[in-house]
Amino acid sequence: MTVYVPVRPEMLIWARKRSQKDRSSLLTSFPALAAWEQGTKRPTLKQLEQFAQATHAPIGYFFLSEPPEEPLPIPDFRTIGNEEISRPSPDLLETIYQCQQRQEWYRSYAQSQRESSVPFVGTLTLNSDVKESAIRMHEVLEFGFDQRGNTFDEALRRLVEQAEKNGVLVMRSGIVGSNTHRKLNPDEFRGFALADDLAPLIFVNGTDTKPAQIFTLVHELAHIWIRESAISNTDMESMPNNSIELWCNKVAAEFLVPGSALRGYELNQDDLVNELGRLARRFKVSTLVILRRLFDANYFTEKQYWEHFFVERERIKRLMAEHRSDGGNFYNTLPVRASQRFTRALIKSTLEGETLYRDALRMLGFKKISDFNKMAEELKVI
Repeated sequence: MTVYVPVRPEMLIWARKRSQKDRSSLLTSFPALAAWEQGTKRPTLKQLEQFAQATHAPIGYFFLSEPPEEPLPIPDFRTIGNEEISRPSPDLLETIYQCQQRQEWYRSYAQSQRESSVPFVGTLTLNSDVKESAIRMHEVLEFGFDQRGNTFDEALRRLVEQAEKNGVLVMRSGIVGSNTHRKLNPDEFRGFALADDLAPLIFVNGTDTKPAQIFTLVHELAHIWIRESAISNTDMESMPNNSIELWCNKVAAEFLVPGSALRGYELNQDDLVNELGRLARRFKVSTLVILRRLFDANYFTEKQYWEHFFVERERIKRLMAEHRSDGGNFYNTLPVRASQRFTRALIKSTLEGETLYRDALRMLGFKKISDFNKMAEELKVI
C-alpha cells in the first residue's frame, strides 16, 4: 500500500526557495510539485526523500510546523550592488558548518599539543593606518613582488603556504565538501574568515578566478589581523557600506598593489587592455583591481573608471566562459580544499590513536580507510 506523507505545503515551498534552484527544473524532476505546494496532493515517503536530496534540505525539517530560522553563524557582509543578501544557500551553510567543525577540532588539537596562539591575530584595528597595516602583514607573509612567482597559480600557492606556515588554516574549494556535483557560486560568496587565537581559518571559493582568489585571501587575512569573523563577496564593483569590509578591502588593495608602486607610471590609455594585463601579471591581481588602483592614483575620472570597469568585466566573463577545468588529481586537491596544515594534523592524530578513524574520514570527506592511508602517504605523514 502506498503511504503518502502529510507534509505541510509551506515546508515544501520553503525547501524549494532555500535551495535557490530554478522552479521549472524542479518541476521537471517532480511533476506533482505544484500540487504538493497547493496542498491538493501529497508526496510519498520516497518522493519526499528524493525532494529533500534534490533541495539539500534535512528530511526531518519537512515535519516541522513552520520553516526553521537558519541565520548565518558568522557576520554577513555580503552585498550585490551594495544591497544586502538575505537568504544563504544550503551550499554556503554546509560549507561554513564544515569549516567550523574542522576549526573546533584543530583548536582542541593545538591545545593538546600546547601550541602557542597565532601572534598577529587581533594586532590591528579599524583605526590602524591602511599603509602601515599592509606593511605589517607583508612582514609576516613575505609576499613582495619578487616573491610571487611567474604565474597566478604560483602566487596563490605561495600566499597560501605563507599563511599556513604562520598558523592560518586556509581552505580553498569550489565544491561543497567532496561533492563534485555541488559547485559553489562565487556570486553568492567569495570567502569567509573564522577568527580565533589558536586556529584562525579562512575559506576561499575555488570557483573564482585565481586573481580573484588572491585578493579574497588577502582580504580575509585582514579580517584575521583585526580578529573579526565574517563572510564576504568583496569585488571591485561595490563599495562596501560596512566599515570592516571597507577597511579590509583597502588593506588588501594596498598589500597587493601599493599606491607607491604606481606613482609616476606612464599609462598608455590607447592600449588599455594590454596595459591592464601587463600590470595584473606584475602584481598578480585581477585587471579590475588594477583599474581600481589606477583610479585611486588619479589616472581616471570616476566616469572614466566605471566605463572602463564594465567593459573589462564583460571581457573577463567571456574569458571565464571559455575556460574549463578538469578538477585535477584528488589527492593533490584535497589538502588544498581542507588545508594542508589541518589535513596533516588530523592524519597524524588519527594514526597516533588520538582521533577516531570515523571522525577523520567524515572531516576529510573520505568513505574508505584506503583513501585515508593513500593521503597519509602522499603527505609523507606515514
